[in-house]
Amino acid sequence: MKQIRPYPIVTITAKGRRAIEGGHPWVYEGEIVSCPGDAANGSIVDVVDQKGAWLGAGLLSLHSLIRVRLLSRNPNDSFDENFWLRRFQYAWAYRKSVLEPQDLSACRVVFGESDGLPGLTVDRFGGILVVQTLSYGMEMRKAQLFPLLVKALREDGQDIRGIYERNDEPLREKEGLEQSKGFFPLPGEEIPTETVTEILENGIKYAVNFENGQKTGFFLDQKYNRKAVGRLAKGKRVLDCFTHTGSFALNAALGGAEHVTAVDVSQQAVDMARKNAVLNGLEGKMDFLCADVFDLLPALLEEKRREWDFIILDPPAFTKSRRTAAQAAKGYKEINYRAMRLLPRGGYLATCSCSHFMEEGRFLGVIAAAARDAGVQLKQIEARQQAPDHPILWGVPETNYLKFYLFQVV
Repeated sequence: MKQIRPYPIVTITAKGRRAIEGGHPWVYEGEIVSCPGDAANGSIVDVVDQKGAWLGAGLLSLHSLIRVRLLSRNPNDSFDENFWLRRFQYAWAYRKSVLEPQDLSACRVVFGESDGLPGLTVDRFGGILVVQTLSYGMEMRKAQLFPLLVKALREDGQDIRGIYERNDEPLREKEGLEQSKGFFPLPGEEIPTETVTEILENGIKYAVNFENGQKTGFFLDQKYNRKAVGRLAKGKRVLDCFTHTGSFALNAALGGAEHVTAVDVSQQAVDMARKNAVLNGLEGKMDFLCADVFDLLPALLEEKRREWDFIILDPPAFTKSRRTAAQAAKGYKEINYRAMRLLPRGGYLATCSCSHFMEEGRFLGVIAAAARDAGVQLKQIEARQQAPDHPILWGVPETNYLKFYLFQVV
């Protein structure tokens, strides 16, 4: 390096160097050749190859298999308040460019590595920002970063009332961090008291419980996929499996479906879906069922009930590691096979996987096998991914996780 820098130096293997040069921002524990013993957990370190060539600077995580998360490959960056503020401003400017204006009040503001802010997730629900910090370096800086995040949005005229932390995430344990949740106290500001808020997406109102709902309270990544389902649902009888809080079901109902049945194994989710239907005046077009989809679909086949001509499969991630991907594939095949058997010829199927570890080729193979076993052929209407506020960063396959397909069964 040509300049003297104040950061500890971490030396990595040739394999680690190739990964960084290919665009991946992580350095794994097994790629570390040397790391100073006095380098503090969460501190900024310089990463160099075994010839001393500078590769980038990142956050050190001493308890994680992901030992360094790169922040920058620009040697001129200094990690002061202006650096962090610019990152938040860039992230928000990107959302303003790629989303419809009406979608900015409910969107993902920061998507970790895709926004150069590794280990940080920020979802916006109206005036509340719901934040997850999943790396030690981000956790130790949040007192500095969160006010800058609010500043970046308020400077653009956005009404932000508070920050709620959803750090009840098991991944934090791999960083040596405890799980917790609650409002973050912004300096000099009152802490909001309500943990349920209302958002508008695709013309539909939702009550979002950001304290106890799954993940940060609402799945924002499917917003435009839900709109695609709404366009296709007109005049159809729809079965929405794994409905969660009813988002696909509500889009189908608003899109003109004759009737929608929404199913989820969680009674709490079903209750929230029913409330959302009432909130939008759609309860007359919908009914709700608390049931395990893996039990329900075979039972419907046994009962020869085939009153639906559009089935939606939006399951939770069946796998969160490569080790369990094969077992997850069986689960995906089972529900897709049953749905194809239930549908009439000419019926429609929406199916997806939100697991990065269920790679696209494997997922497509599972769907194809389900179609063969069901004795049907699939006519593809659309292949879609996550909404652009969850940007896919090429070179970082972990950011490319949502596969969504619309088919006609013929």
